Amino acid sequence: MKGVLAILVALALACVPAVANPPLEEPTQYQQFCERQLVSGTGYIDVATSIVDKRIALEYYDMMTGDGTIEMDAVHVYSQEPNRLIRKVPNYAYDWEDPDNKTNATRDAKLNFYENTKMTYDAKNAPLQGGKFVNSKAFYGGIGANIQEMFSVNQMEKDQTVFFGSTNNSTITHTVGLSTLNSFNGTWGTDSSMHKIFYKDIKSHELFSGEFEVQKEIKFHENPVPEDKFFRPCAGVDC
Repeated sequence: MKGVLAILVALALACVPAVANPPLEEPTQYQQFCERQLVSGTGYIDVATSIVDKRIALEYYDMMTGDGTIEMDAVHVYSQEPNRLIRKVPNYAYDWEDPDNKTNATRDAKLNFYENTKMTYDAKNAPLQGGKFVNSKAFYGGIGANIQEMFSVNQMEKDQTVFFGSTNNSTITHTVGLSTLNSFNGTWGTDSSMHKIFYKDIKSHELFSGEFEVQKEIKFHENPVPEDKFFRPCAGVDC
């Protein structure tokens, strides 16, 4: 019985493609979402945005609450068809332009999701509390990478960009990234991870409490190499 079980396990493992996740297909009837905010004033603040799309393996949540003076210019843009969503991404270049990316350039990329927030905040009655989460969900065909931001601040100046690509036409397929420049008085931090069952586990954690200036970029990427259609290990029913 043990011998039969060992053979079955070996056959199962032999049928697991030894390549990265293929890029996800864009639907013909694609969907999009765009939200732009320009806010200036003093008072109570309650802002939240969430986007979950199983088709492109995207999970995104963003929320904050506070009572104080705020100036904010923010945009959220999401498209299942990245040819319709072109924005600038930091430290990105085509291989033939800059194979080692020595210039650290910011160039246009075709994305499935983009968010940029420029904000200043000064507390009056309550600190600004909130967080942000972006995930390329493995169960939906993503790469199992996520980035989370959390904060509780009395003063903050922030210029932050979140970018995400997962589908065929994206020029950053299977990429999750966050680039931020923060100055704050309070508590701010990030947690990020990438997990592949049985063989990969990457984690990063940072938390700062006090008066700080932080410039940070986090990026996860998996090269979406497709399986060779002429040499598929499980092409037939007798795998």
